Amino acid sequence: MKDGFVFVDEFLPGIRWDAKYATWDNFTGKPVDGYTANRIVGTRALCTALESAQEKAASLGFGLLLWDGYRPQRAVDRFLRWSRLPEDGRTKQRHYPNIARIEMIERGYVATKSGHSRGSTVDLTLYHLGTGELAAMGGGHDLMDAVSHHGAQGVGPVEARNRRHLRSVMEDCGFKAYEREWWHYTLKDEPFPNTYFDFPVA
Repeated sequence: MKDGFVFVDEFLPGIRWDAKYATWDNFTGKPVDGYTANRIVGTRALCTALESAQEKAASLGFGLLLWDGYRPQRAVDRFLRWSRLPEDGRTKQRHYPNIARIEMIERGYVATKSGHSRGSTVDLTLYHLGTGELAAMGGGHDLMDAVSHHGAQGVGPVEARNRRHLRSVMEDCGFKAYEREWWHYTLKDEPFPNTYFDFPVA
């Protein structure tokens, strides 16, 4: 582990996570290069801000569920290679129903250099503290479609309200939103704004 990075669950007791890219449940359909453990890693600065976000979300009756944090550059490179492979249809309907694989890059859903690789970006959602059930958001993680954009048309009132709750929590705690993905937030004062790391999550 690089200096300044930690496992988020060790820094934030009680945080929930499901590291999608360490599993078969992601848009590539298999575990991704660089993820050998189902853990979320991030900078200490990210974790400090997430601690505040966790407290603020709890005041609204929600907990945080993390899907990704630090992302090795080798994982990003794998995404790019995968986007150029022939379509097999395995994950298309769930993750990119209305675009071709290669369009993920030009439409801003997959980057050649990801903020995740700097260690202070997180993909996350809300869950209800009372039941443990995920909050309805009008689409899941890595749904590469206009419905995932902030302010998207066709999102129901409950889902839109939950997205606003998440955005309010995160922005109040020092994060900035990414307009194309309701789940994606980057720490404004990130400690490594120009460094893209490639150590594995292990």
